[in-house]
Amino acid sequence: MISLNHVNRRAHNWLIYNIGDCSLKKHISLYKGTLYDLGAGESPYKEFFLQHAQQYIAVDWVDSFHDTKSDIIADLNCPLPIDSEVADTVVSLSVMEHLCEPHIMVNEAYRLLKAGGSIVLQVPWQWWIHEAPYDFYRYTPHGLRYILKRAGFVDVTIEPQAGFFTMLALKVNYFSLRFIRGPKLLRLVIKAVLLPFWYLAQTTAPLLDKLDKDWELEAPGYFVTARKP
Repeated sequence: MISLNHVNRRAHNWLIYNIGDCSLKKHISLYKGTLYDLGAGESPYKEFFLQHAQQYIAVDWVDSFHDTKSDIIADLNCPLPIDSEVADTVVSLSVMEHLCEPHIMVNEAYRLLKAGGSIVLQVPWQWWIHEAPYDFYRYTPHGLRYILKRAGFVDVTIEPQAGFFTMLALKVNYFSLRFIRGPKLLRLVIKAVLLPFWYLAQTTAPLLDKLDKDWELEAPGYFVTARKP
């Protein structure tokens, strides 16, 4: 198994990447055949997916904030220049919040999939604004289920990725980044002071999440799977 630790992460946010890795590994059985990664960015999970799928195709647009390595250049807010029923799996990770027309991407994913194919999504819920101005939406489980079912998907499963305390720890960590400013030496000193707090918050939050009996209400994000009948 290829480690996912090569994916870009920082001292203040490694927990959310670890959580994402667990979600991806949990659904290994869904990555098969020809896999399309919509909004692939730098394709950080390409090697991981290719352990299970036979072909990986990255799709993204030219104005991405990332150093994209796309096989197909396309705007996910518009119909895609891809034939119908060519994909066994469609994945789209932390992308839907950046789409001004998310229903078009979901409808297109349905069109691309073969019968019986799966869509795998990750979306944030309690999360800060990022990659502005291309940050348009946050999705509740009810909204996600509506969009997917309206497109025709069945067997929609929506899993909260963590609870209240993980959400809170990550919010505090991201907020504290704003205090790292000034001359280089001062920034280094501030970061050195913050590092133990970042680490403590991220190591204790998953333990405290056991006190949260309904993760769905305050999750940092959701991992979603569904099937085309």
